[in-house]
Amino acid sequence: MLKLYGKALAGATVLPVARKLPGASTPRELPDREVTREDVKVDLEHLAAYDRVCGFRLRDQLPATYPHMVAFPLAMELMTDTSFPFPVMGLVHIANRIELLAPMTAEQPFDVRVWAADLADHDKGRQFQIHAEATVADSVVWRSSSTYLHREKSGSRERSQSSDGAAARSGGHAVWEVPADIGRRYAAVSGDRNPIHLHPLSAKLFGMKAPIAHGMWTKARCLAALEGELPETYTVDVRFKLPIFLPSKVVFSTDTRHFEVRAVGDGKPHLSGEVSK
Repeated sequence: MLKLYGKALAGATVLPVARKLPGASTPRELPDREVTREDVKVDLEHLAAYDRVCGFRLRDQLPATYPHMVAFPLAMELMTDTSFPFPVMGLVHIANRIELLAPMTAEQPFDVRVWAADLADHDKGRQFQIHAEATVADSVVWRSSSTYLHREKSGSRERSQSSDGAAARSGGHAVWEVPADIGRRYAAVSGDRNPIHLHPLSAKLFGMKAPIAHGMWTKARCLAALEGELPETYTVDVRFKLPIFLPSKVVFSTDTRHFEVRAVGDGKPHLSGEVSK
């Protein structure tokens, strides 16, 4: 991941210049390829570290968000290749869907494949999806799709089809203290060392007033809060709204199906989601 982020940082500065040179061309379509990793064996210490940083109970069963730890480096390999039409740095993760089709345990090795698809207009630019799939003994047990936005000065006039549904707030709720170091702690487990998550100085260098929490940490933290209430298999959709600047205090609210995370005080939305069978 450090090597891939090196490529991503270089791509943010070198590629835009290189693609303006005479004879150079910018890819206009997503690459028709997939990146795979086979026979993934779960390290129990890593699983425990992930559980702790996200708030899950320590157990051998994998949280629905855990295979993302394996899929994300493959997605980075795909997106940092010169065949990819957008630089990684600056992309905005706006939504994520996970389908847990069968329980996954640490004892089961699994295979993962990742590919990009669904390039479309967005009212703020262009969006696409990174799809991932995990199989155990040739049977699909997990799927994920992450929607990314590439902001452009002239986006489509038609709004994105991604839902902006608000979660119900009539059920239980809790106040969470999100510590200043959660970006570094999650990065140490996930490998996602995007500078906007790590330190005030690195965040400011990339246009943020302060470091922000990872979107997938926030999603995992929500599922950890719902642990014990989730069915054996389910689909969980989230939409990432305003970033959580670190440190922060947020309110987690949920009813039987919907959940959301909002800022304490002004109630600005950070995340909304729902669980379905």
